[in-house]
Order: sequence, then C-alpha cells, then structure tokens
Amino acid sequence: MPVTSQLFRGFPRAKLWGSSLFPCQRQLPCCPTSHRPTSSQPHSIWPTAMPVRGYRRSPDLHSYNLTPPQVNSILKANEYSFKVPEFDGKNVSSVMGFDSNQLPANAPIEDRRSAATCLQTRGMLLGVFDGHAGCACAQALSERLFYYVAMSLMPHETLCELEAAVEAGRPLSPILQWHKHPNDYFTREAQTMYFNSLRTYWQELIDLSSPGESLGPREALLSAFKRLDSDLSLEAQVGDANSFLHYWVLRVAFSGATACVAHIDGSDLYVANTGDGRAVLGVQEEDGSFSAHTLSNDHNAQNENEVARIQGEHPPSEKKTVVRQDRLLGLLMPFRAFGDVKFKWSIDLQRGVLESGPDQLHDNEHTKFIPPNYHTPPYLTAEPEITHHRLRPQDRFLVLGTDGLWETLHRQEVVRIVGEYLTGVHQRQPLTVGGYHVTLGQMQGLLAERKARASLAFQDQNAATHLIRHAVGNNEFGAVDHETLSKMLSLPEELARMYRDDITIIITQFNPHVVGHQGMWT
Repeated sequence: MPVTSQLFRGFPRAKLWGSSLFPCQRQLPCCPTSHRPTSSQPHSIWPTAMPVRGYRRSPDLHSYNLTPPQVNSILKANEYSFKVPEFDGKNVSSVMGFDSNQLPANAPIEDRRSAATCLQTRGMLLGVFDGHAGCACAQALSERLFYYVAMSLMPHETLCELEAAVEAGRPLSPILQWHKHPNDYFTREAQTMYFNSLRTYWQELIDLSSPGESLGPREALLSAFKRLDSDLSLEAQVGDANSFLHYWVLRVAFSGATACVAHIDGSDLYVANTGDGRAVLGVQEEDGSFSAHTLSNDHNAQNENEVARIQGEHPPSEKKTVVRQDRLLGLLMPFRAFGDVKFKWSIDLQRGVLESGPDQLHDNEHTKFIPPNYHTPPYLTAEPEITHHRLRPQDRFLVLGTDGLWETLHRQEVVRIVGEYLTGVHQRQPLTVGGYHVTLGQMQGLLAERKARASLAFQDQNAATHLIRHAVGNNEFGAVDHETLSKMLSLPEELARMYRDDITIIITQFNPHVVGHQGMWT
C-alpha cells in the first residue's frame, strides 16, 4: 500500500451576499471524486433580494404536510453517535462520547464536521466548519486540519521517525482514528497533494525543534490553523498539471470557511475558533439546572474588539470602509476565515492566478470581481482565538455549533434543552406566551399540550438531533410543534435558505467521575 494511502486511511445563511464564486454541484458530493468510509472506520458575495440574517417563521407558501415518520427521517438522516470504549467495565476517558448531526438549508450543504481521536496523545479533536461561496473550503478543512493539529502536537522524535519511515518506504503508524458518518467523504484525487503539503510542514517542524521538544496545545492549534490556510493559498498559486485538480484547489481558495475546533485531553479543553462558529459549555448547577459558559467569541461586527482590530490593521483613511454594513468591506460577515483569498491576495496576484487558471474560470464573472475599497490587503486572517478551560465535575457537556444554530436559539436555551435531554430531567419553566393575549381556556390547552409532549420529549436517540428538532420546530411559545417542523422541513431548496442557515452540531458529553479524579490528582 502506498505511503500516502496508509497515512490517510479513512482521511476522510449567507456569509457573503449572493451566489457562489464556485458553486458546488447540486448533489452530493461536491468534491471531484469522493470516497465514503464506513461509520465503523476508526456565503455568497452578491446582494440578494432578501438578506437572511435572523430566522423567519411562518413559511406558509410552497410547503407540504409531512407525517411524523417523514419528519424523523429528515432529521435523523445525518446523525452520528460515538461512545468511547470501556476497559474492564470502566470508561477511563474524560469524554464519554459525542452526538453529531447536520441539517442542510443550502443545496448542497456548505457545512462540514469532523471528529477524531489523536492516536499520539489520545486526545480527541472535534470541529464544525461553516463554508461560504460554496462548500469546497469547508470540505478541505474537514479532511486536513486535524492532521495539521496532530503533527503540531508530535514531539520532535516522533516527527523524525515519521520522516524516516517515509524516506525508507516503510509502513506508517496511523495518526488519527476518524469517527465519521457514512456521508462524510473525502476527496480522493487530492490526497497526494494534501500529503505532500503536510510532509513539508512536518519537515519544517523538525527543523525548528530540538530533541525532547514539542508544542503545547495552544501553540499547536495556532500553528496548524495558520499553516493550513497558508497551504491552501500556496496550492492555488502553484496550481497543478491536472486541470481538474487545478480547478479544485482554486475552488477551495476562492471559497471560504469558518472553523470551531475543540481539543480535549484529560481535563484540559482547548477551543480554537476562527469566525462565527461557537463553543458553549453546559454546566450543571447544584439545583440540577444548567447554565451556559461560552468558550469562544464571534468574529464579526457585533464584536467590538474585532472591529477595532481590523480598523487598527489598516490606515486611518480606511476606517469608514473596512467595515461597512456590519460586513468586511461591505461583503463578508465573518471577520476571520480560511480561504477567501479575494480578501487576502493583492489584486495583481488574483488576476495573475485567474488568467493562468483552467478554462472553467474564464466565463465566471464572480472570479473577476475585486472587493470595493480594496487598498491594503490582506483584510482577512485564519488565525484562531484560543481558549483554555480546565474541566470540572459540574462541566457536563460541550456544544459546538455553526451559526445556523445560534441564530435560532439562545445559548442558555441550547444548554437547557441538551441538559434536560442528557439527564432525562425536564426542568419545567413558567409557561410564557410571548406577549400574546390568551384566554384562560387557551392557557389550559397549552398546559395540556405541554404535559402530553413531556412523554415524547426524549424520543430522539441523539442529542444533536433533539437540539435541531427544537431549533427548527419551536413555535412562538418555545415548544416543538409538528406543524412548524413540517413546514420548515418541506420548504423547497430555493426558499429554505431564506428562513434559516445550514445547522451543524457536535455535542460532547464529559465523564464527571474521571474529570473529578483528574482534578484531584493535579
């Protein structure tokens, strides 16, 4: 078996305004040629008629009535669960397992997700990736970023052993154990290029380190994020003799994606965030209720520090143009992202790369567009903001979600829904009617409905599915309503994106007994 295939065995709402720079194929997969591993194997730029910020309800037109089994089939189509194996009847890991799921709004979905065990450290990596201007960049991140993190975490000696094995043509030890849904595919034709870029990276890590040295998790995550984004850019500039692969690397570089990644090793939880994905910790209080502890900051116009950072990186003459209408240069919603070379490269470089690119680019007017007031690039970075949290017994779970989730539910509501699902204890909240005028009889009916729903509250076998059911199906009273679910899930492709974004969720459950003991030993 070739070295490349051994290393990569199992390698598995509009962010911008308008249509994609490089639209993905209408059906999955969006990649050149994809391979779907078995599950056991360890936003557009141009102004649209209707901005999609926020979550519109009451989609009365062009929707159909779905039966409960049909609703469940849609909601569960992409769900995946992983439980950490026990040894001698005990789970010695701080992670008990995770549930994940995705619900598309775009066709095809532009979100991606990844989960893997890092075999060198036994830590777990989990990430959600929100693509825009197509799915290509998010797809590349889902396949490649964890390998860069794993290499960054390796000690000098292990990197040297890896390089020696490649030089000698010897088999390589697996680096990651992937935990994938059967629909989570990888781009087969790009594997050799991906491997060569990764090898160059670990060779440089060897040159920059000494025996006995290795990067800590914070430095490793920072280095991996920045280096992969640099490689995406370099691969697009260099191109490839294979015209199809050349087109693919340009698709990756000219589209973009945010990333929210968690690395969990023992009681140490690190979150690296680039963009507007979010990581929220579910903390169980003494009275059994759950509170939300946010471990990431959104990199967008609502973050005053981000606005100040961007304005400070450019001349005072650009202060009024670098952020316009709450978007970078008036176009891009996230202020940090992978890819998106239209916000990073010089105008001359963009034109030079496109002119020498495949013929498919020449008829695409979007690729020739230069953002307005584009004077002092780069305007965008993939550098993550990294947060460290020492896990405690009361830290029960972590929710990673793309912004499609957080636009529909407040983080406290997310934590309450997940906490009640995982514990099986339904914390009854005072019934609110959101400012509606209701009669006593109507209130009695609402209470009866809530009582009836309690017996069905935990019908899902996957916490992420349960959360998506609430995100899409909550009515004006904050309760899941089948009619609302049916309408939202039956909207045609061209309308669905007007009401919500793609939603991708990973919910990781912690082992309080192990976390508590580790806290005592350190």
